Amino acid sequence: MASTIEATTIGDLLVRAGERWPEADALVLPTSRHTFADLAQRSVERARALIALGVRPGDHVAMFLPTSVEFVEILFGIALAGAVPVPINARYRGNELRYLVDNSDSVAVITTSDVAEGVNLLERLSEALGENETAGIGTLQSIVSLRGEAPGAIGPRAFAGLAGEVPVAEVHNRRLQVRLRDTGIVLYTSGTTSNPKGCLLSHEAIVRNGIELARRYGMSGQDRFWSPLAMYHIGGIMPIASSFWVGCRYVTMPRFEAGLALRLLEDEGVTINYAAFWPIIADLINHPDFAARDLSKTRLMNSSLAMQPEPARRTLDRAMPNAFQVSTYGLTEAAGTVSTSRLDDSYAARIARLGTPLQGLEVRIVDPDGGEVPPGDHGEIAIRGYGIIDGYYKDREKTAEALKDGWLHTGDIGSVDEAGHVMFHGRTKDMLKVGGENVAALEIETLVGSHPEVRLCQVVGCPDDRLVEVPAAFVELKSPGAVSEGDIIAFCKGKVAGFKVPRHVRFVSEWPMGATKIQKFKLRDRLIEELGLTGKDTPV
Repeated sequence: MASTIEATTIGDLLVRAGERWPEADALVLPTSRHTFADLAQRSVERARALIALGVRPGDHVAMFLPTSVEFVEILFGIALAGAVPVPINARYRGNELRYLVDNSDSVAVITTSDVAEGVNLLERLSEALGENETAGIGTLQSIVSLRGEAPGAIGPRAFAGLAGEVPVAEVHNRRLQVRLRDTGIVLYTSGTTSNPKGCLLSHEAIVRNGIELARRYGMSGQDRFWSPLAMYHIGGIMPIASSFWVGCRYVTMPRFEAGLALRLLEDEGVTINYAAFWPIIADLINHPDFAARDLSKTRLMNSSLAMQPEPARRTLDRAMPNAFQVSTYGLTEAAGTVSTSRLDDSYAARIARLGTPLQGLEVRIVDPDGGEVPPGDHGEIAIRGYGIIDGYYKDREKTAEALKDGWLHTGDIGSVDEAGHVMFHGRTKDMLKVGGENVAALEIETLVGSHPEVRLCQVVGCPDDRLVEVPAAFVELKSPGAVSEGDIIAFCKGKVAGFKVPRHVRFVSEWPMGATKIQKFKLRDRLIEELGLTGKDTPV
């Protein structure tokens, strides 16, 4: 029998949890834990303060905060006030930070003096906006600091004191007026190729995606869901919705550190491990403490083995033999997860494909003219259903490109087999044109990633006078210095056509990151500058 459709608003999600499971742990951080009732009460207080500040229903409020209890309070507080949260990547600085505050038309920015990526966020925001912090940004009226003081910013005591000016009833009056299809959040994509785009996601998209993920994984209040992904990213927000819907504990950390993560996984009896990305998984299983930690309660792990080279699959099978490994495809424009493995999928299906669409979502593969291709053939992934964006904020052109006849055209290359299982094969804009030949960067990345000394590889196109562009591989090694540029090139020769073999190899220890995506354009720009190719046309 098909499941009934269930959904609510972002604000009501927490209110509901606070009423049903008041004393249950909702959020666990390395140094604190918080019940559903505690979070609900504190979020209402944040909403009262925001209303007193002058935030109106539908206003955008930017959040420049790291993963923390304050992030959760402000996220739900904004929603309870009838406004729209705009999470900003805590790694952003300078022009990109100012761009997001300006582009989002935020009336306020909520930040803190907490340190993220080694920099005080309040100081970073002040530097980005300039001396007269609200000048030049048409809608910006207030800057609030939840911790620390700064000229021109409303400090933590003053902000908390504003709550007394607004009755609790006004918060719930606003909450009850919010509709499911109202914009619930504006999430900016990480900007792998250009300025980030503001994804307009409805309350239904965010909450229902969490509900459907919980259903797919058979989640209950007995689960303990761990995610190391930053809360300002869809991969951090979506699991909160899943966990709060079923009343289970959400375990996370401000910054991923493998040793600390392993302690949390053991101490909290984590049952669902949402590591999601191979660099995180590799750091966990290669850490000296891994063998000594009891992770036997982990029943399910989102590892996307279908996207990993065979050595990685074997390594994880040996490391966590009792965890049911699932593979997932998703994106910000679809509120997170689009497809993921089912609990009755075979191991063969889970290491070869990325699962089937969540209930209420449809996936089809289309050719350049928009026609659906046969099962197994490659084409662009298109998605339809409750979870897709309503558009990109203030960008009609990109919205028109992405949304056609009710379908979201993702720009991802994929396929769907006869059983409806989805597979990702790369980005349509992550294609290299080498001497007239189309080459998927993912194909080369997978090959280089299968080298036993390679931890991670990213491939970009480098301008070339004769071939237009040639492949350039950026490689992170397991042991720095273990192999040379020539070794990597020699490893690829004979395994793929000559034009697909990397012409340049550069070793890196740190990646330029967006929220969770590596910003390839920065890698490409770095190589172009190094090779003295500045000024040449760079393929997009």
